[in-house]
Amino acid sequence: MSNWQIYSIGLIAQLLFSGRLLLQWILSEKHKKVLTPSLFWKLSLFASFLLFVYGYLRDDFSIMLGQAITYFIYIRNLQLQGEWKKAPKLLRWFLYIFPLLIIIYSYNNNTYDIHKLFYNEAIPLWLLILGSGAQIVFNFRFFYQWIYSEKIKKSSLPLGFWVLSLIGALLILLYAIIRKDPVLFIGHITGSFIYIRNIMLSRKYDGKSTDL
Repeated sequence: MSNWQIYSIGLIAQLLFSGRLLLQWILSEKHKKVLTPSLFWKLSLFASFLLFVYGYLRDDFSIMLGQAITYFIYIRNLQLQGEWKKAPKLLRWFLYIFPLLIIIYSYNNNTYDIHKLFYNEAIPLWLLILGSGAQIVFNFRFFYQWIYSEKIKKSSLPLGFWVLSLIGALLILLYAIIRKDPVLFIGHITGSFIYIRNIMLSRKYDGKSTDL
């Protein structure tokens, strides 16, 4: 696959991630409080699917790690909102086993190389650690959000989610600049401004959030 095709997959994923944030931001501004529309999670899941593929094609472990952390949390939020069962059963099963299918496919075609993944010449060890650490911080926000949502029994985006989003996004921006990755840079420079605005809205309204 050519570089432009690989970058196209990544850019589409980032456009979807940015689209979910814009949707959430516009709705939140309209209602003057942080909202969590179900479309936010649907776009998140599809974008994660594409970005996982992008990370695999780029031999970028940190990107794959980031998506692997949050992939099933997106599914869980759709379950909490009662949207998951509305999807066709075949699609649901495919999305459940997709990460495993990638690994099986790679092994069967002799393209999955652990050494290559962790010792990519284009990504020195210190940069791999920075990228992976940034992804862990950035995606830990969804573990926080998941635990919070399970506690209140509904999908919600609390203040802590946006704080972790901003910290993680700034770290990933640093990684993207060093890595010269336009896909990561475009996605996170856009998101950073929305994270700041959601922090302002959350603080103003005592971190209260709701669903749509």
